[in-house]
Amino acid sequence: MTAPAVIAVDGGGSKTDVALVRADGEALALVRGPSSQAHHLGVEGSLDVIEGLLDEALAAAKLEARIGSVAEVAALTLAGADSPADEEALTAAARARAWSTRTIVLNDTFAILRAGTARGWGVAVTCGSGINCVGVAPDGRHARFPSLGSISGDWGGGYDLGLAAVSAAARSEDGRGPRTSFERLVPAHFGLKTPTELAEAIHDGRISQRRVIELAPLVLAEAADDEVAAAIVQRLADEVVALARVALARLDLTDQPVEVLLGGGVLQDADGDVLAAIEAGLREIGGRISVRPTASPAIVGAALLGLDELGAGDDEQDRLRRELGAAFERLDGVPELRRSNVG
Repeated sequence: MTAPAVIAVDGGGSKTDVALVRADGEALALVRGPSSQAHHLGVEGSLDVIEGLLDEALAAAKLEARIGSVAEVAALTLAGADSPADEEALTAAARARAWSTRTIVLNDTFAILRAGTARGWGVAVTCGSGINCVGVAPDGRHARFPSLGSISGDWGGGYDLGLAAVSAAARSEDGRGPRTSFERLVPAHFGLKTPTELAEAIHDGRISQRRVIELAPLVLAEAADDEVAAAIVQRLADEVVALARVALARLDLTDQPVEVLLGGGVLQDADGDVLAAIEAGLREIGGRISVRPTASPAIVGAALLGLDELGAGDDEQDRLRRELGAAFERLDGVPELRRSNVG
C-alpha cells in the first residue's frame, strides 16, 4: 500500500486520535489511545503516546514499521499547545523524532476551526476536558487564550461540569442547595447510593476525582428537566459566548458574517438548550454571527491542515471528510475500540 502523505493527530485531555492519510484524501488508518496532554505528561511523555499510536496506525494500514520519515507532513493539533512556548517546545521535540519531512504543531482549537469551515477564518470554541477558543481573521490575525484552567480564568470543560454536578448533588442531599436529580444520578453513576458516599470515596482515593468528567453528558441530558442542571448549562453557554465575544472584538469581526464553530466532546453534538442559549448570547453581540457544531470531528480538521500544506484541492478534501469522518463515527460509536476500519 502507498505510504501516507499526512500524519494527523488530535491530542486531547481525555483521548488521542492518530490518522494516516494519502495526498489524494484516502484515509489509511485511524487509531485511538489515551490522553497526550503535555501539561500532564510532559513534552516527551506526550510524544511517546503519539508515537505508540503512530506505530499502531502503521500496523493497521499494513505498512512497514517506522524506519526514518513516515510522511511528508505531520499535523499535530494538541490540547497542551496553549502558548507560543508550548508550540515551540512540542514542535522541536516532534521534529527530532523525524516522523515527517514537515511538522506542524497547533492548539487543538485550530483543528476544530478547520474541521468546521473551508474558508480558513472564523472562531472556534472547543470544550472537552477543558475549554478553549481561537479566532482567525480573514487577514490571518489570531486571537487566543492561555487556557490553563482556573488560574487563567477558565470554566466550562467537562471536568468543570462534572464537578459542578457533584457539588450540587452534595448540597441537595444536606439541604444547603436546591433539590436536584443529581442527588440520585451522580452517585449512581459510580455505583453508589448517596453523594456522601461518593464524597468519601473521592476523598479516600477509591475513586479518582478526574472521573467527574464522565458526568458531563449527564449534566447536558438533565438540563431540560432539572433547574440545577439547566443553570450549569446556562453558565457553560455564557462562557462560550464570552470567549467568542472577546475573540470577535479583538479581530474587529463583530459586524461581519462570521461563523462560530463548536467542537470537543461536550460541544461537538451540541443541540437543544445549550445551543439555543449560545445562539441567543451571540445575537446580542452581532446580528451576522452564526453558530453551529463542526461538520466534521477534530481529527478530520487536523488531517485537512496537513493536506493544506500539500496544496490539496476540493476533491481530495471532500474524500478525506467522507472516509475519515466515517471511520471516526465507527470508532466513536464503540468506545472500547482502539482502531476503526478505513476505506
